[in-house]
Amino acid sequence: MINASLQHFCNRIVAAGTLGLEDVRELNRTILPEGLTCREEADMLFGLDRAMPDADEAFGEWLIASVVDFAVWGERPTGHIDADTAQWLAASLGCGRGPTVTGARIAVEVVREAETNDPALIAFALRANRVRNGAGSEGEAILSYAAAA
Repeated sequence: MINASLQHFCNRIVAAGTLGLEDVRELNRTILPEGLTCREEADMLFGLDRAMPDADEAFGEWLIASVVDFAVWGERPTGHIDADTAQWLAASLGCGRGPTVTGARIAVEVVREAETNDPALIAFALRANRVRNGAGSEGEAILSYAAAA
């Protein structure tokens, strides 16, 4: 179940059209002081990441650390990314069009942090970062994600 404070926070940020450092501090200290507690919270923040491409870079750094902590150490089996978690991350981060820059970084950092990874997440992270690093066009990435889905 989504934290009502998080929903309100996201609505307020989107309406304001800006996500600054003070907003990130509020998110960390007040809205989610214990970090992410469910996939729905992460999904809401992935949507905020998409909606706010000019957010302060502190938001991306906070989101990456929070998702890695949740996906690798908060989900079971601890330290391992199973097929279910890999499928959720790839679908949520990809959103049918490919991940944002932050989403691509999340995928890589989860793969790096976990003791074992489902091959689907590894493939997703490789595709996402190949495009991010200029080895392919965004259009090619969309076709690649669609074909893999």
